Amino acid sequence: MRADRLVSLVLLLRQHGRLSAAALARELEVSTRTVLRDIEALSAAGVPVYAERGRHGGFALLPGFRTELTGLNPDEALALLVAGSRRGAQAFGLGSALASAMLKVVDALPESYRDTAAGAAERLLIDPETDLLSRRLVAEEVPDAIAAEVLRAVFAGHKLRIHYAAMDQTPEWRTVDPIGLVTIRDRGYLLAMRSGADRTYRLSRILAAEELAELAQRPDRVDLDRAWQERSTRFRAGGDQVTVLVRLNPARREELLGTALAVRTEEADEDGWLRLEVTFQDRRHAEWALWQLSTGAEALAPQWLRASLHNRAAAVATRYGASS
Repeated sequence: MRADRLVSLVLLLRQHGRLSAAALARELEVSTRTVLRDIEALSAAGVPVYAERGRHGGFALLPGFRTELTGLNPDEALALLVAGSRRGAQAFGLGSALASAMLKVVDALPESYRDTAAGAAERLLIDPETDLLSRRLVAEEVPDAIAAEVLRAVFAGHKLRIHYAAMDQTPEWRTVDPIGLVTIRDRGYLLAMRSGADRTYRLSRILAAEELAELAQRPDRVDLDRAWQERSTRFRAGGDQVTVLVRLNPARREELLGTALAVRTEEADEDGWLRLEVTFQDRRHAEWALWQLSTGAEALAPQWLRASLHNRAAAVATRYGASS
């Protein structure tokens, strides 16, 4: 909305002192012509913005002009700035709104606090895009138009019509009663009800969305944390799950727990290795997880898993055997 953009423009000038029209256009993700029109609108509204000519010129506010927002101390502002660095907002299509909010947080601080809070936030990095092995951690993309439509339906309490592409199924239209939104590891999920039954939809698989005028049939209050835990429990209990007995090098324990659905039992062997009974989603999941652990783990049961891993290892050994 233009009103939000005008506020962001003023805050940018407050924080940077002077910016060219091109720099403002990049920050606001609009054209230079739009920036010039916004500058004219601000001047007409009495905001003291003026142009400085020359090679290093640009637009600036008269010294001393500021919007007054109070009530934030340095620790509160730091908490907001650090929280704002997380990528969860991207999953819900709130990235631009978050950037605008962070500008307002910084501008809300008294000048004596501003540099301290902003400088402290620069020294904290939350969820970088790559890990120490340079593996890129890619967040799922959700088009802004779809995210906005879903958000409106969730907040307004209206029914939502979605064109959803479930895994290995032909996309189809569904009308649901939205309950709330959850983000985990940069994946966004819509918790909803359909025909009275709980449903969970991954936002990245929604191909189109339409907020309906009809009120959603949902509880007035919701405990999203509890709802998510209940759905997670049902998910782990369903499907073609398999239980595997594994001997594991303790150094690889976190890797195994990071991919298994559940650990049923765990005890230490005499040699210091661990013996665990773990559950995987299906046979393919179990084979993949144990293969990743290489010689750091040994599948003891079931026999089909031992045979499958043996055959895979034999095939790799043949491929890399000594050439004649």
